Amino acid sequence: MSLNSSSSTTMLTLPPFSFPLSARIPALVFSALTYLTIICCNLMVVVTIAINHNLHKPMYMLLINLPVCDMMGATAFFPQMISSMLYDPRVIPYWACVTQALFVHTYGAGSLLILTAMALDRYVAICQPLSYNTIMTNSNLIKIISAVWLTAMILIFILIVLALRFKICRTNISDMYCNNPSLTNLACELTHVNNFYGLFTIAFFQGISLCAVLFTYLQILITCVFKKQSEARNKAIQTCGAHIIVFLFLEFNAFIALLSHRIANVPTFVRRVLGVSVMIFPPLLNPLIYGFNTKDIRRNILAFLKKKTSPF
Repeated sequence: MSLNSSSSTTMLTLPPFSFPLSARIPALVFSALTYLTIICCNLMVVVTIAINHNLHKPMYMLLINLPVCDMMGATAFFPQMISSMLYDPRVIPYWACVTQALFVHTYGAGSLLILTAMALDRYVAICQPLSYNTIMTNSNLIKIISAVWLTAMILIFILIVLALRFKICRTNISDMYCNNPSLTNLACELTHVNNFYGLFTIAFFQGISLCAVLFTYLQILITCVFKKQSEARNKAIQTCGAHIIVFLFLEFNAFIALLSHRIANVPTFVRRVLGVSVMIFPPLLNPLIYGFNTKDIRRNILAFLKKKTSPF
């Protein structure tokens, strides 16, 4: 891997915030509170699943990976953004930028694959209930979780390493945080290989996830429609609807934000807003949609809180 010797100490410049100087402190406080809310809510879901043996089931063992991934993404984004609010111009060391890009993309890829695995689990549970215990064994569960994380980490690691091959001719980051397109735009040379590999990762992660999730939830909805129990059917349809909305939000925003670097007429403001929304809203909404909205998890959380607040 050839890398110019000065790049490791190079300071990169991030775009300035659009809000006035007087709003900087309120924005900093709001961002810090949002980050703490994300960490607390996601950590509560992780701890609840971990300490309650009645939740040690395939569905929840897959689910526990989502808040872990969300906390990783939020931690890659918020601390750097909050600290940069204190300085003008906003700067970040090159290797810190590379590290942030690595974790940001791993978060995005991991989220899509985890949501795909969760959708497949629900498909087997609802559409093939008699085969569920045979298919979702502990051994297969470990294989699925390992495949999700290894696939995300290996493909994203290659993506970032490809960007490190080039000498740096620019120091301005084009997005509000560091990512692969912003790093690639710093290069002096042509980046055809990076562009092709970047498109491959977009097609792989988002294409496979979209097809798998839409297929599984469509099959689930069809199965639920023909169920005689109206209450079970309505509950399943509401749950699938909420999951699909959250998934499509992540899928659409991430896709447009990444693809907009290759489309000249997409406004910079739109790309930045979509990119930031991917880092904020899924980690904030996922513990509500997939965690607290799940009956077993909600019941265990409420029982824990009641026990802690009870004087006896």
